Amino acid sequence: MVGRIPIQQLSRATTITAFPSSFFSQRLPPSVVAARNLATISPPAQPSTGGAGGGKGTAIVLLNMGGPSTVPEVHDFLSRLFADGDLIPLGPLQKYLGPLIARRRTPKIEAQYSVIGGGSPIRRWSELQASETCKLLDKLHPSTAPHKPYVAFRYAAPLTEDTFLQMKADGVRRAVAFTQYPQYSCSTTGSSLNELWRLSKKFDEEGQIEWSVIDRWPAHKGFVEVVARHIEESLKTYAKEDRGKVVLLFSAHSLPMSVVNRGDPYPAEVAATVYAVMKRLGFKNPYRLVWQSQVGPSPWLGAQTSNTVEEYVKKGQTNLLLIPIAFTSDHIETLHELDLEIIAESKQPGIKRAESLNGDPLFIEALADIAKTHLESQSRTSIQMALRCPMCKSEKCAEQKRFFMSGKQIVY
Repeated sequence: MVGRIPIQQLSRATTITAFPSSFFSQRLPPSVVAARNLATISPPAQPSTGGAGGGKGTAIVLLNMGGPSTVPEVHDFLSRLFADGDLIPLGPLQKYLGPLIARRRTPKIEAQYSVIGGGSPIRRWSELQASETCKLLDKLHPSTAPHKPYVAFRYAAPLTEDTFLQMKADGVRRAVAFTQYPQYSCSTTGSSLNELWRLSKKFDEEGQIEWSVIDRWPAHKGFVEVVARHIEESLKTYAKEDRGKVVLLFSAHSLPMSVVNRGDPYPAEVAATVYAVMKRLGFKNPYRLVWQSQVGPSPWLGAQTSNTVEEYVKKGQTNLLLIPIAFTSDHIETLHELDLEIIAESKQPGIKRAESLNGDPLFIEALADIAKTHLESQSRTSIQMALRCPMCKSEKCAEQKRFFMSGKQIVY
């Protein structure tokens, strides 16, 4: 999330309206300009009919990091983000360092959100995904219907606490916490579940809401298929004789090496996604898995996406396709970091990005299938969720897992 576009070049007017399309057309390959200009626009979500209150039906709660929908929300978003030791471990001085880092980074990040349209589109996409998934589930799994959509963000509105209280007010009795991080990490899914566990202790001591968890889905067939199709569509924009030589760079959010060395499963699960996608594509192209969005001076998992692109260009490899492999929606890491900081600044027409999943109907079908399979299993979590990281010393993690895994089955 480190911006390279000088803040003085940005107009405050862009906090209200999207940046002119000419900004993107001058910096991105023409083949993707139209799609990028629509990246921050999504259809309004239509709520699923019926409700999950009064002991009837099932709440489907999509969990994600979230993002500020407007520029004025940036500081609060960063404050929550840097206060979360699960995501960005800053040690015993976190409560002091977190606010300091948030204040220092706010102007730069405000400028970045201004450039991509005045805010993150992740809330609109998430609400659409939740709503459409529930509509499909009502047909695919009527025994747990009606399915009511909720979105719970860790660092931005709708905050997990607000969503939790709304569910209580709605009279929800059964709920599925559905992570929108396909690959599990203690820093992402783990942090979101820690928050749900904390709120359950605080606001639901009587256990009104009975939870189960979809905690990962790195190689789900539908997920793999939609990613592969987006890659195939992007490869068609290259000359026919060049397509087989385009290097596919799968880019995922990096992790501090302190988290990796603790035994976090995220790197292995991201690699599993990449392998499944390449198998579906028939291994027709060379590929690499790279990592983006490093924050701070401590060691992070590499190689970094930006450095990889720079080095390949130096070596004469200028046909590169970037593929966001751990994000389900466009947000600042795709629209700014990949599109503007890396692709636009490279000035190489052969460096492009595959479209994000967003509102692709095939992706919605995949989400509904994942939820249907989970509901049919009547399990509370995956078997894998029970296994803590080998070097984990967190009692919070242990208690959270015990909470969500209490009991073997849920009978709907």
